[in-house]
Amino acid sequence: MAVILIVEDDAFIRVIAEMMIEDWGYETLSASDVDEAMTLLRSSQKIDGLFTDIYLKAAVLGGCELAQQAIKLRPLLRVLYTTGNFVNDKMKSLFVEGTECLVKPYTQNQLKVSVEHMLAA
Repeated sequence: MAVILIVEDDAFIRVIAEMMIEDWGYETLSASDVDEAMTLLRSSQKIDGLFTDIYLKAAVLGGCELAQQAIKLRPLLRVLYTTGNFVNDKMKSLFVEGTECLVKPYTQNQLKVSVEHMLAA
């Protein structure tokens, strides 16, 4: 069973994403900010995928920087970004290579397809 770390500062969105992903048979871990996420990433906890918001409130580091640090710690980690904002080419240049971004609001099916694609990468 794959374990997905969800990093989302909006508690409602984070809980909904957790419920959907768990309904598909995956285990989830969650963090509301970069510090919580990095604590989990530095632990011995199994983590197969990182599903992170790009813009995290009150964060010096956002989701792109988090993903880059996470990949340094766990080179086999797969990443999926999300945002409610427009993603321009400058932002895409900060993405970990081979990753995608799921734009909010997303449907349950869009999330499922994106998570499956992330894990298959």
